[in-house]
Amino acid sequence: MSKTADIVIVGGGVIGLSCAFYMARDIYAGNAAGKIVIIEKEPVTGAGATGKNAGGIRAQFSSPENIIFSIRSIEAFESFEEETGSPLVFNQCGYLFLQSTEEQVARFEKQAQLQRSLGVDTQFLTPDEILKLAPALRVDDLIRGNFFNRDGIADPGDLAMGYYNAVKRQGVEVLTNTTVTGLELTDNTVSAVITNRDTIHCQKVINAAGPFAAEIAKMAGYDLPVAPVKRQIVVSGPLDYINDEFPMVVDVSTGAYFHKETPGLLMGWADPATQPGYDESTDDDYTDEILMRTLERLPRLEDAEIGTAWGGLYETTPDHQAIIGAAPGIGGLIFVNGFSGHGLMHAPAAGMVVADLVSGIAPRIDLTNFSPDRFAKGALIHETNVI
Repeated sequence: MSKTADIVIVGGGVIGLSCAFYMARDIYAGNAAGKIVIIEKEPVTGAGATGKNAGGIRAQFSSPENIIFSIRSIEAFESFEEETGSPLVFNQCGYLFLQSTEEQVARFEKQAQLQRSLGVDTQFLTPDEILKLAPALRVDDLIRGNFFNRDGIADPGDLAMGYYNAVKRQGVEVLTNTTVTGLELTDNTVSAVITNRDTIHCQKVINAAGPFAAEIAKMAGYDLPVAPVKRQIVVSGPLDYINDEFPMVVDVSTGAYFHKETPGLLMGWADPATQPGYDESTDDDYTDEILMRTLERLPRLEDAEIGTAWGGLYETTPDHQAIIGAAPGIGGLIFVNGFSGHGLMHAPAAGMVVADLVSGIAPRIDLTNFSPDRFAKGALIHETNVI
């Protein structure tokens, strides 16, 4: 069978759903039926990397582009129900970056200056102030903490379902259990998406395939530098000393991060030795390392029960910056990939700028440093504040 669409979005995670939402709203408002199609290989949207996300939302980055993306996205999260018609659990408990060395303090002070210049009111906290915010922490080795109170934790399921419900009302067609098997090019321009069910003739294709983005790009003959890398998360049993105001804590020295996850604590850590691949199985040694690193900062965790653990995939790039823009030399193909763990928190802004690209207007956020051709040019600007 064959069908037609103006735009096909490959990937039904929160990035693809956000792109569909803003395109349907800003480009095809009132006339969306049949124009946008989302293809998702899982049985439901948001079941891949989105559903396995830790839910962190923050503006404390080291590059201006990521800070601006966060600001726009936080504004969208704060007005999510008004915009989409669906509620969102968004606990703005803040992000707290703990620093134990003078080198860390200097690095985060420089970042805070940039963040403040762009409107992010990052605060410096003393160990005593950190204890007031998170009484259970060990602070004897800390020098300072950086904190922004509009950062926080959002429910990935709420985000995916909210966007899904909105795009369905807008007339977007969502095809689940559908696998892309090829891209058809005519005169070096993408003209159709071939799936296990249909061939969909279209004018534009949005690659929002997350960890699988490089595979989709390769179907058009493009080498996209996005690699899937496993990250693991573990959740504790109930903890009565972690209240609703407990922030997302990032221990810069150990790399451990943790936040309240009713009724306990969600913990994670990015193992730099993990090799690229699609394996999402839970590794006991990885889990133990997460727990040991968290225990260094939260000794009371020693008596906690351990609940569930799971693995998920980051879509990483060499500079830990997203790739957003038209595919060089290939007409009709737009990348919105490689968020390196920041896809959920940057999904609204990503959807906004993709809507701009599709409509042919200048993106509302400068995408120069996210350009797909920066790798060939050697124009990489590394995001250093990566968890």
